[in-house]
Amino acid sequence: MKAPFSLFLAFRYLKPKRTFVSVITIISVLGVTLGIMVPVVVLAVMTGFDRSLQRAVLGFEPHLRVVGGDFMRNWREVLPQLEKVPGIIGAAPYVTGAVLVERADEEKQSTRTVQAIIRGINIAQEEQLIDLKKFVAPPDALEMASDEVILGRTLAADLGVEVGDEITIYAPGNISGLVAELRRTDDDPNAKPRTLADLKAEGGIVIPGPMKIVGLFNSGTNGFDSTFILMPLHNAQELYALKDAVHGIAVKTSDPYHIERVQAAIVAQFQGSVGTVSWYDENRARFDAIRMEKHVMFVIVFFILIVAAFGVMSNTFTFTFTKTHEIGIMKALGASQAQIIWVFLIQGMVVALLGTVFGLGSALTVLAYRNDFRDWLSAKLHIVIFPPSIYEFDGIPAEIVPTEVVIICVGAFAICTLAALIPAWLASRLDPVKALRAE
Repeated sequence: MKAPFSLFLAFRYLKPKRTFVSVITIISVLGVTLGIMVPVVVLAVMTGFDRSLQRAVLGFEPHLRVVGGDFMRNWREVLPQLEKVPGIIGAAPYVTGAVLVERADEEKQSTRTVQAIIRGINIAQEEQLIDLKKFVAPPDALEMASDEVILGRTLAADLGVEVGDEITIYAPGNISGLVAELRRTDDDPNAKPRTLADLKAEGGIVIPGPMKIVGLFNSGTNGFDSTFILMPLHNAQELYALKDAVHGIAVKTSDPYHIERVQAAIVAQFQGSVGTVSWYDENRARFDAIRMEKHVMFVIVFFILIVAAFGVMSNTFTFTFTKTHEIGIMKALGASQAQIIWVFLIQGMVVALLGTVFGLGSALTVLAYRNDFRDWLSAKLHIVIFPPSIYEFDGIPAEIVPTEVVIICVGAFAICTLAALIPAWLASRLDPVKALRAE
């Protein structure tokens, strides 16, 4: 079966030859390849960031926090009622807040102090919300007793401590208590100074004691591993001088991605006496920033497709210019305007198709070996590329969304085809007499 005239001639013109036209064709294919590869890689990485961060947050943080102002005194009454709300799987009290952590090095006779966030928890209740065994090593660290803590691995590295070492944790309330005492003696020089024991008895300060590190946790996210300290609930209550109160109740729901229904049910159950904060609300700034960057990057890389389309257009213009004489012969032999358009349009479509296939293949290869290439490049350049301290993850996350890939590939093919249509249409309008005179 013979191929249609336009298709036969288009493929005949595309046969590789050592000519300038063949070089332009190769460059056009490379342009489309880059135009496909870059958007696919960029969007996959941005999607990977977004979804990996969501999984990390949902794996280590509660889906919902129920609070009652600065602290909650009646949490023992609220907790059983909360567990009856439809959509709630588990609930646990917590105390959380900023502290200063000090590690004394007796050999160097020096101390190191860093800021951290404590999370006072009841292990048995907390395990209803979070699978702590996945993160904590050694496993028996979860049996931590009074004055024992579990540190994030990055925080432990910053302090230079290991399992078995001791640290001192200073509550922020101590600072305000000491400052108030200094102001009192400064305002009234005749006032009798109070000792630390007096301030402790009055509840003004908490005298810190050594706390033993019994384990380290690795959540997979540097933002948690470099900041958090897990400790028994009663120790955290003592640090914040809360007595039996807590800062709130952490909640796990059956569907964290549609948590609004549970929030509404909680408000209705307690008639507005408690408030709720979802995991997304607490991390809204980070998620919104990632999604904004993703939209901006999509717009930027879209212009790469436009450049690739100009390459296809340039290639088709070059073909039509070099084949002017042949166009005149075809028109003289009775070829229609549509047949001539299809000759050069098919050429542009083949270039776009080859570029799309090579671009998609290159993108999948780059994504598959992205971390290996990063490690190799870091070793060669002697610099840390994609440092976890900044980007929170140990590796470069990536997740391909099929619909996005289809949109990019189909869109690129359509844009490049339209770009080839313009010179093809102009070629079909050539005057056959003038075309036959062209050499």
